[in-house]
Amino acid sequence: MDRKHWLRKEVTLLRFAEEIILLLLNDKDGTFARVPYWSLNYALAGGVLMDLALENRIDTDLENLVVLDKTPLGDSLLDPTLANIASDEQRDPKYWVEQTASHAVVIREEALSRLVNNGILERRDDRFLWVFKSRRYVAIRGDAEREVKLRIMEVLFSDTIPDPRDVVIICLADACGIFDKLLTKQELDTASDRIKQVRQLDLIGQAMSQSIQDIEMLVTSSVQAHLY
Repeated sequence: MDRKHWLRKEVTLLRFAEEIILLLLNDKDGTFARVPYWSLNYALAGGVLMDLALENRIDTDLENLVVLDKTPLGDSLLDPTLANIASDEQRDPKYWVEQTASHAVVIREEALSRLVNNGILERRDDRFLWVFKSRRYVAIRGDAEREVKLRIMEVLFSDTIPDPRDVVIICLADACGIFDKLLTKQELDTASDRIKQVRQLDLIGQAMSQSIQDIEMLVTSSVQAHLY
């Protein structure tokens, strides 16, 4: 295998759904943080829709979700949802948040399979646990990154300028109550102002940021509906 081929094989662009899975992984016992199933479902659904927005495949406001480009990305996590949206009549964004969340089990299993195939996770079938095979992968900027949990915690507990995709992950995790399970009460109290600060950052671009915010708001309202 020549060096160029090896480098291409090592490059792994993780989608938001995959990073949500990694964020929830407990290093100590190989299990995942116990978040309500509907919270995880909406986090995965929001992640898929946000990736499609960032790929300029969909656009959204509070009234409509429209397909800008129905060309498949060749991505097993995103293409099924893109095809569903493209083949249906025009619907509002809330419909597609709920519809995508209803397929969250399939999204989760595909995300796990990809993480295994890319050498990031390994399943220990004898214990039904997961462990990291590799703690480094390439993010959207193209340089080597640490595992998502370490990156996100560094952003929350320092003045580090976050990567745009890390801003999205933090917004999504906060909207779905994931930090409530990952952080102690004291850590959450310490990080709360920083989370608010990060949520106000506009590092993605005005038009794209609006689509992300629309999806996040709908995910938040869907999650909150399950709390009452």
